[in-house]
Amino acid sequence: MKTILETDKDFFCDITAPCFQVLSPEETDLVRASKTQVLFRKGDNLTKQGTFTSYVLFLLNGLAKQYLEGDGSKSLNLRIIRPGEFIGLSSVFTSNIFNYSVVALEECQAYLIEKDTVAKVVRQNGLFGFSIIKRYCEQNGNLFEKLRSQTYKQMNGRLAETLLYIHGMKASYPEIFSMLSRKDIADFAGISTESAVKLLKGFEKDGLINLNEKDIVVNDSDTLEEISRRG
Repeated sequence: MKTILETDKDFFCDITAPCFQVLSPEETDLVRASKTQVLFRKGDNLTKQGTFTSYVLFLLNGLAKQYLEGDGSKSLNLRIIRPGEFIGLSSVFTSNIFNYSVVALEECQAYLIEKDTVAKVVRQNGLFGFSIIKRYCEQNGNLFEKLRSQTYKQMNGRLAETLLYIHGMKASYPEIFSMLSRKDIADFAGISTESAVKLLKGFEKDGLINLNEKDIVVNDSDTLEEISRRG
């Protein structure tokens, strides 16, 4: 992790994301004064589950993986975080700790914004507050969908759902599968790496996908959708 200074060529001189455009000049100045721009290398943790936080993150560029840490080496991948998303919103409204870990899948840049500043702006700017609450609810909705999948779907259904989820990002991020290990894919599906490898080979044998080293090409999304629905 590296702090980016105003003299660095990668410094973002202004807050240009759409969610910040509803701020008044005074609120913009307040956010600008309370933010720090940080560079995360591939593999760096943006957040660490269980650690104290006094800030939220706003991802400027790069992709990151959000996951829950379990006992030992076990973990459950929740989603891939893309530019324009907030990380750690729960620390503004509830606890002072991160409820999950986030790791950079590639080089990422983010703003670290003091959570007290975010809370203040939310209280006094209804449009900004609405956008924050909407984002928070969307994240909660994704968590409920993840819980439903883990509870009611069989392994092949969860893996099919995972492949479709990642495949949906491939148009914007052609290397997305190559950024993920087979363990990453297994952790998105909530199954063992061995089971994931076996099921992937089965999907390939059935002509649903092609495995090209780390890359995965989806050939039959309709059948994968049906497998996902049946669970």
